[in-house]
Amino acid sequence: MGLLSNRVERSEIRPGDHIYTWRAVYAYSHHGIYVGGSKVVHFTRKKEVESSDSSNSISGLISRASSECPTFPDCGFQLDDSGVVLTCLDCFLGNGSLYCFEYGVPPAIFLAKFRGGTCTIAQSDPSEAVVRRAMHLLQNGFGNYDIFEKNCEDFALYCKTGLVPVDEPGIGVSGQASSAIGVPLAALLSTPFKIFAAGPLGMATVTAGMYCAGRYITDIGVRKDVAKVEVENLPSHLGFRRVEDAESVNRSSDKVTKLLPLKRKRER
Repeated sequence: MGLLSNRVERSEIRPGDHIYTWRAVYAYSHHGIYVGGSKVVHFTRKKEVESSDSSNSISGLISRASSECPTFPDCGFQLDDSGVVLTCLDCFLGNGSLYCFEYGVPPAIFLAKFRGGTCTIAQSDPSEAVVRRAMHLLQNGFGNYDIFEKNCEDFALYCKTGLVPVDEPGIGVSGQASSAIGVPLAALLSTPFKIFAAGPLGMATVTAGMYCAGRYITDIGVRKDVAKVEVENLPSHLGFRRVEDAESVNRSSDKVTKLLPLKRKRER
């Protein structure tokens, strides 16, 4: 268990593990579920979306890597209208190192890991349930990607715990997103307490304390507004539907949703 993050070797990971790798010189991390056989299921933007912003760089990296994958010809399985993708571990990592997200950490350890998106107080479900959720979402999608409300870490956390917000479904559970929002928010909220802070050091201490408190109360293992939702019921809970085929769009109440076939990047 590392203090800032938990770097591991490939031989140490097992099916059902929540793994991640750092991108852009540790600016952010990309998360996924290892399903065995050197394959990872993870969530990014839908492949038809083209954008030059940094939040879409993961999708572009995956597309380029999987189309050129020398090891697994089937690397890059993805529904046409979904951001959930199956790639090999090499393409998932790119040139990055491998890290394992930690579950069931004590509160003291959670707070000691100052960087969000590396661990949670929540307990993980059995690995079989984790892999089943990931593979189901690969076939059915996880809705639209949102960097703050529904990102790759939210996807992996759901696969591991089955927990989603029930009172306000639009609020994500990503520790990484909470950290990104928490730093400026903590600085803003700590301003009224500057009269108690003896100089810059005291002010920094107050801000850090509020940031850590914010991270703690927004962790999925502490929040009271989350509940387990079966993966089959997830679309109706999160408000997204599976892709409908053109004929079913013209039907009335008896619409039949149909999954688009998985497309291979290259044929065997």
